[in-house]
Amino acid sequence: MANSGPFYGIVGRAYRGGFVSMRIALILVLGALGTGVAGFMLLEGYSLDQAFYMTVITISTVGYGEVQPLDAKGRLFTSVLILLNIGVFAYLLSAFTYFVVQGEIFKNLHSRRMERSIDKLESHIILCGYGRHGKEAASHFRLHNLPFVVIEKDPEAVEELQANQDLYISDDATHDDVLQRAGIQRARALVTALPDDTENVFTVLSAREMNPKVDIIARAYRHKSERKLRLAGADHVILPEQIGGFYMATLITKPNTVEFFNYLTNETTSDIGFEELSAEDIPDTMKGQAIRDLGIRPATGANIIGIKHADGHYTVNPG
Repeated sequence: MANSGPFYGIVGRAYRGGFVSMRIALILVLGALGTGVAGFMLLEGYSLDQAFYMTVITISTVGYGEVQPLDAKGRLFTSVLILLNIGVFAYLLSAFTYFVVQGEIFKNLHSRRMERSIDKLESHIILCGYGRHGKEAASHFRLHNLPFVVIEKDPEAVEELQANQDLYISDDATHDDVLQRAGIQRARALVTALPDDTENVFTVLSAREMNPKVDIIARAYRHKSERKLRLAGADHVILPEQIGGFYMATLITKPNTVEFFNYLTNETTSDIGFEELSAEDIPDTMKGQAIRDLGIRPATGANIIGIKHADGHYTVNPG
């Protein structure tokens, strides 16, 4: 799915650093204004509006005439005020330039838009990790127009996500607050394909605790990690090497069958495909009836080729 958009990414360290610099600069400017107003009122007896006007034209070095002639103390105070504010305005200009040159303002706007887009997601997929397997999963989601958000902290991977206009969070998926920002409570599934089994275990534990109903698919590098991931709450554990070996072996024994099923599962334009229907989605009026009495094939052209029972076993080509 080509998502538009939150954090979209997420405000990073660079933005926070630039924001702090801007805040310090603004505090210094306000402090200079306050000092100038107070000084002119105490030393020269100016009214509040006169002191404010005099302070503004002084620190901005506009060069307009004085409201009232200054005495020696007033001229000394004005000179010091000008010298001090040369540094203040230089710092303000530097901080503002950093914001513009580094694109922090636009990054912040982008992050806010991304945040709002992610907050609107419902029944979406959270993809943790945008490595080799994560990219393959994301391409499948885009192909089938499935809403998803990616959690990835690698800058290069984030740039690729930006180029694809995907929703993403630039952060660590093992942190609970990051999963919350990704909408774990509203998600239908979570896929964790992080580069380390320990990180995948932590992510699964957090996700399962925050959403007991979410479907969790985890990748494992080592066989011994499979049990830990299942204990942590993963519904499915994928070992890429094992699946890859099985796929290659099957291509030797049943090459045409593998290619046919691969075609069906990836085809989006034809009227042939496999779909999975949960018993919970069946209308109440259809429950308890025989397949023959439902008239599914005459009405829709679809065939029921298998049933998975509550105990986990399958009935293939049910009568």
